[in-house]
Amino acid sequence: MATKKNKTRKQKPIRVGVIGVGRGSSFASGATDLVGMKLVALCDTWEKKLAEAGKRYDVATYTDYDKFLEHDMDAVILANYFHEHAPFAIKALAAGKHVMSETSCNATLAEGVALCRAVEKSGKTYMLAENYPYTRFHLEMRRLYGAGEIGEVTYAEGEYNHPMAPQDRVDISAGRNHWRNWIPSTYYCTHALAPLMMITERMPLKVNGLSIACREVDAKTARVGDPGSVILCQMDNGAVFRIFGLLLPGHSNWSRVHGTKGAMEITRGPSYFGPGQVRVWHDHWLRAPGQPAERTYVPDWPEHGDLASRAGHGGAFWTNFAFANAIRSAIPPFLDIYHGVAMSSVGILAWKSALADGAPFEVPDFRREESRKPFENDHWSPFPSHATLAPNQPPPSIQGFVKPTRAGMQNARKTWKAQGYTGE
Repeated sequence: MATKKNKTRKQKPIRVGVIGVGRGSSFASGATDLVGMKLVALCDTWEKKLAEAGKRYDVATYTDYDKFLEHDMDAVILANYFHEHAPFAIKALAAGKHVMSETSCNATLAEGVALCRAVEKSGKTYMLAENYPYTRFHLEMRRLYGAGEIGEVTYAEGEYNHPMAPQDRVDISAGRNHWRNWIPSTYYCTHALAPLMMITERMPLKVNGLSIACREVDAKTARVGDPGSVILCQMDNGAVFRIFGLLLPGHSNWSRVHGTKGAMEITRGPSYFGPGQVRVWHDHWLRAPGQPAERTYVPDWPEHGDLASRAGHGGAFWTNFAFANAIRSAIPPFLDIYHGVAMSSVGILAWKSALADGAPFEVPDFRREESRKPFENDHWSPFPSHATLAPNQPPPSIQGFVKPTRAGMQNARKTWKAQGYTGE
């Protein structure tokens, strides 16, 4: 018979390894007993930064990913370069590890197909580490929507426009072919799209994209991708979602959802997530008895507010928390492989659309083999490292394969040399 002591004994922590000591630092520091995790290993090719991080966290370090995967651990968190996640995830799954992947799940449709198959074969938990759905504002909007406050979604808007000073962008993109210098703005769509999908639980069926090729924005940098875009997604209930980003002047993190019974939004303002309020309103003929026409308020965290607030960056605490809970319960998180690959593929298909003057492209149902199979060899990609995967790879701008300005490249090379970067 089990003793009371055995019944109340804490579960063993989930042993986690993180790849990428730059972008992965928040995941490494968040892998604590507060979320039921223990950091045991780090992996990166930047030896100096890796050594510093290994000493700081007192964990094993690896520059070889295959050796890293041999470490005794349960899960891997990927925080490597934006367009390189899928191959690393597939290897980790084959090694019997659960996987959480930051930013994009897949950089090509073929990767999306392969990744879905790998997750299904492994039986392991996979989660997209998209933190924006976990802000207190989006969690409150999800609660309101689930309670029927605004009815069924008809239209929604999401904006993640994050301009940076030209020098700041040069500082974080060392190398002519760094992914930040080539990424089309449609690809970084999950910060804006994921909250809307999590609030409404709708999936995209069709995508139209238009790109904004304002070269002036990048005149002092090495970037050759367009700085802005607008994406229209037709969802599986007929609703339309509009997505806007990425680097155009005028910071904007904002979401709005219209439904059959009302609407709600994050209020706009100068801070990172506006003034920090949720606004809900209803037309007079749709109001329930006693329901106010409009209310604006600061929402509370649904739980663990102290931990979430200390973690910073909107909802950074919740990704580790949700990943750990999904592993323990064996219940897939909302941001599972199918939602993650669908969101990531919207960015790819929107770029195809932008290069075709906004023509519509259908989003495969990655849950179904017959829907995803036609894309298993679709290696279409604008990133230089993917140039040999397929003939006639696309440009990163609707203006074609543009070149950085002379002044931009001179500034970039001077900055990169000072950082110790010796490549092109």
